[in-house]
Amino acid sequence: MLNIAAVLCIATIYVRYKQVHALNPEESRIIRINKAGLALGLLSCFGLSIVANFQKTDFFAVHICGAVLTFGMGSLYMLVQTVLSYQMQPKIHGKQVFWIRLLLVIWCGVSALTMLTSSSFLHSGKFGTDVDQKLHWNPEDKGYVLHMITTAAEWSMSFSFFAFFLTYVRDFQKISLRVEANLQGLTLYDTAPCPVNNDRTRLLSRDL
Repeated sequence: MLNIAAVLCIATIYVRYKQVHALNPEESRIIRINKAGLALGLLSCFGLSIVANFQKTDFFAVHICGAVLTFGMGSLYMLVQTVLSYQMQPKIHGKQVFWIRLLLVIWCGVSALTMLTSSSFLHSGKFGTDVDQKLHWNPEDKGYVLHMITTAAEWSMSFSFFAFFLTYVRDFQKISLRVEANLQGLTLYDTAPCPVNNDRTRLLSRDL
């Protein structure tokens, strides 16, 4: 499920990158910020794939590195896209979209700070040496409250990511994707190029 989500996120991030690039072909500052956003988004998706394929109980260090990439680069991606929304208003972006994305970035930042703080205390060594491998917690266990705070903050941060992608819905309503098939011959065995009428077909049945 996480691998599929990573692929879908890559597609969304790339379409957003191409949209901003098409809307601002001569704005050098926006082009640089847009490229930075693409790189951060792809790194976040790569981290999500690492989290999916390396379990916490078997490869703790690799799993944590993937989580840092996912949440860290993902948070920076959200910040970059919010900056782009600010730079592109009011000519291209409305102020309402910018403020919504800014609130989501603040939500993400508070969740990240809470998660990092509680997780640092939880893994400080005061609550046992098996905290990293522990899957089942009971209310009477030491560190249970910190564990619950860390888990809630992690889910809160994840939901802020999902909500941020939902802000693209209105932007993507202005995009149509199509696939173009170029035939180079009348059969599959032609050795010489033969001009054939091109067939242009919609990739999606309706606009995104």
